[in-house]
Amino acid sequence: MKFKNIYNRKQFYQAISELRDFLMLWSTQSISQLGSSITAFALTLWLYEKTGSSLSTAALTICSYVPYVLMSIFAGALTDRFDKKKTMLVCDVFAAVCTMTIFVLFRLDCLRVWHLYVLNAVSGLMNTVQQPASEVAMTYIVPEKYYQKTSGLCSLSRSLLSILNPLIATALYALAGLNLVIAVDLGSFAVAFATLLFFIRIPETKGADSESVLNLAKEGLQFLRENPMIMTLIFFMSGVNLVASAFDAVLPGYVLPNPRGGSQVLGLVTSCAGVAMILGSLLVAVLPKPKDRVRVIYLTMLFSLGTENFLLAFSREPVLWCVGQIIGWILVPVMSANLDVILRTSIPVELQGRVYACRNTFQFFTIPIGLFAGGLMVDQICEPFMSAYGHLSILKTLFGAGKGSGAALMMFVLGVSGSLICILTGRKLKNYHYREK
Repeated sequence: MKFKNIYNRKQFYQAISELRDFLMLWSTQSISQLGSSITAFALTLWLYEKTGSSLSTAALTICSYVPYVLMSIFAGALTDRFDKKKTMLVCDVFAAVCTMTIFVLFRLDCLRVWHLYVLNAVSGLMNTVQQPASEVAMTYIVPEKYYQKTSGLCSLSRSLLSILNPLIATALYALAGLNLVIAVDLGSFAVAFATLLFFIRIPETKGADSESVLNLAKEGLQFLRENPMIMTLIFFMSGVNLVASAFDAVLPGYVLPNPRGGSQVLGLVTSCAGVAMILGSLLVAVLPKPKDRVRVIYLTMLFSLGTENFLLAFSREPVLWCVGQIIGWILVPVMSANLDVILRTSIPVELQGRVYACRNTFQFFTIPIGLFAGGLMVDQICEPFMSAYGHLSILKTLFGAGKGSGAALMMFVLGVSGSLICILTGRKLKNYHYREK
């Protein structure tokens, strides 16, 4: 037992040494992302105080998201053309300048709503370039045998951000307003920027200087056309995102009107997703390599989308809603880690930037569609339907009565839709064979 402990300790220290650059980049970038997230949340609070409009606050997210979807293909080409470390540093500087601009305008009492929209669009554009550069950089600094575990750590940090972000932002904003929030954001940026600049070595790559951005973008699309398994996985995830984003739009309309619901219950139910993601991220870090990563991807999503939506559709107890959220989100990091390993090992590193960028466009364009469709379906179809026919015993038994029963019906529709997407895609993916090195 003593020799075994010494061996395990040596393995641990060896892993720390091999992952030194990753751990430094991951930890400091996570801190910087937390700073950016609390600023975004605080700006939402400030904007709602000024306008009292939910649409105005939602437009902040839209302004940062639209460039991400529209420009990702070309941003990935830029990523493959230039040095990854320099690209990340330049994008960080632009993001910091946007934050400083907001701070100056706020201090001068000149900050207006349209300023935030423009600056959010610029920040979103910079994130469009930085995100694929960061993913490719991770491929360079992480040995392949650690892909699954490091993906679990990245999921863990994202989960912690989703929980800590509103808590910290609300506390800082209540304590000293935007001044303190932006100061914390800039401080976190300085730490991440200095660490990346002075302490992290990312191998320089030869850029495709002779090729145009358009040609590089076409190469990313061409790779996906020539690799149907990866393309199928990407479109599968776009379907998952469509159902998941529609669920996000439906959840408030389901919980808030319920006699046992309300705003506090909605906050509790929502936070359960973050807790589940943390547990799932820890699970990924200790799980062994699966025999069939592709099978894991669609089976975990079948379990998540099916179980969660049906459980919420047919239950009236907040405890079961929380259980449903945990079931729905705990396996997401497992799916994400296996998808990440498949992409990193299947896509040549010199093509990853442009392919990841194409992936971002195809995989995430369904999110705003799902958000819009989910809300529209509840307000214009499901709630009116239940108002007219909800007195029927079978509908009343399944989905309840009164306001919110239409949202429960929509949960059922999402459960059926999500299950069909997973089953049909799973049948198609069985025709492909992924071999890991």
